[in-house]
Amino acid sequence: MYKYSLRKRVAFAFAICVAVLSVVWGLAFFGAIRLSEDRVLTQQLQVAAKNYPLLTTNLRGYNDVASLPPSLREWAQTNPAEGLYEFEAEELHVAVIPAGERTGSNAMPNAYVVFDVAGIEAESAEDWWLLLLISTVVGTLGVLGFGLGVLVMRRAVAPVAELAKAVAELDLEHLSTDDHKRIDSGRFGDDEVGVLAGAIEKTLERINAFVTRERDFTSAASHELRTPITVITGALELLEQSDLAERDVQTLDRVRRATLDMTTTIEMFLCLARETDDGLYAEQFLVTPLVRRAIDLQRHLLSRKSVDVEIEHLDNPCICGHQQAFFIAVNNLVRNAFEHTYAGQGPISILIKAQELLITNQLMTNQVSTNQQHHDVDGQFAPTGAPSQGYGLGLGIVQRLCERNGWRFSLLVAEQRVVACLSW
Repeated sequence: MYKYSLRKRVAFAFAICVAVLSVVWGLAFFGAIRLSEDRVLTQQLQVAAKNYPLLTTNLRGYNDVASLPPSLREWAQTNPAEGLYEFEAEELHVAVIPAGERTGSNAMPNAYVVFDVAGIEAESAEDWWLLLLISTVVGTLGVLGFGLGVLVMRRAVAPVAELAKAVAELDLEHLSTDDHKRIDSGRFGDDEVGVLAGAIEKTLERINAFVTRERDFTSAASHELRTPITVITGALELLEQSDLAERDVQTLDRVRRATLDMTTTIEMFLCLARETDDGLYAEQFLVTPLVRRAIDLQRHLLSRKSVDVEIEHLDNPCICGHQQAFFIAVNNLVRNAFEHTYAGQGPISILIKAQELLITNQLMTNQVSTNQQHHDVDGQFAPTGAPSQGYGLGLGIVQRLCERNGWRFSLLVAEQRVVACLSW
């Protein structure tokens, strides 16, 4: 569709615009010069017609000072240098001719050519009208030049605007399998814009293919992962109905807890992997019951540590978001606090406020020095994905869940305490 590259089209457009404006301005100046010449001749004819039948001339030559008009004699006695002089009050223009140019000798006085412009030069009112006319013409040409430049440049960058419009019409939040066809890079030729359009088209095609593969994978993974969990849950229910020793019952409880954790984690990972949320991110739920549920699930980690858990309620907040995602985040934070609190280092403090949840646990001195290398001067750091004393993968999950739901997560390591803050 476009024969030349974008760079050449812009250069041609600029050259055409400059050439057209130059020609227009040249014609305007030429017309102004011709108008001035015609006006001077017309004024001279008008002055001559008024003096008819006595035809006087406006140009006169003088060989000495005494013959000059009285208003010029005093000036001429100063022996002015060669050149042209104007006397506005007397409406006279004078040319001084050195005597040497006429006779070859400097002994002769200067000669003078006097041009009387009375009645020829325009009056002040006419000057203002001419200035207004010229300003109008210049302004009109400027507007036309600007319009011409905009028109030419718009045509030059038309393919860029067309590509931008095609991209703007895409719904990036809900890409379909046919979105890449809207670009249609073939209509842009093989210039810079065509290369860009082709790259966008191929990228969208790859994204669409990835979304399709992701949808197929999550659908299959959801079924394949839930099936063994369902089998394990059924087996646990059968075992609960049989007579078991106390040690076996404890083992069965651990398996049940691990199965429940695995179920919720699988559900959350599958939810994070999907593009759609199925309306689950607009649920209203209370924070306190989920916090207590997480504490009950992880309390077995403190069974041999003699560490107390202190829960303080400053409010009973109800927030909006994905309930299961919030529980997974809180469960990770509670598990980290319970796992990294050693015997005699309690208590673990859990503070529930209107806008945030604070989980505080104590650290040993060597743990503090290890974690100091992972946070900045204000004590806050984001999880990097590499576990450090257990603060890695779990915090990465929490961070991603918070980003997906619009919550905020921070971890503060200060002195011998670790404070996990989850705010909404």
